[in-house]
Amino acid sequence: MVRNILRTLSVICLAGTLAVWFALGAHTGWTKTSVTTMKVDEITGLEFPVVEKRFVPGVEFLAAGLVGSVLLGGLSLFPNPLTKKP
Repeated sequence: MVRNILRTLSVICLAGTLAVWFALGAHTGWTKTSVTTMKVDEITGLEFPVVEKRFVPGVEFLAAGLVGSVLLGGLSLFPNPLTKKP
């Protein structure tokens, strides 16, 4: 029973981490809290940077989620100390 719960939580953690990482940008560098994009002024034609506040998860976010998932899955391999042995 406890093993199935831990394995289910492990899969949910893995799927959730991957879903959030892909949905918010799947950045292969470090996590960013702001993104700079270049815009072009319509009148002068000059480019200028625009800083936008946005959360983009990086590889450490992905790694932390994967480690959490592996830990939950690994815990399911240990024997349950609450079960009584005959």
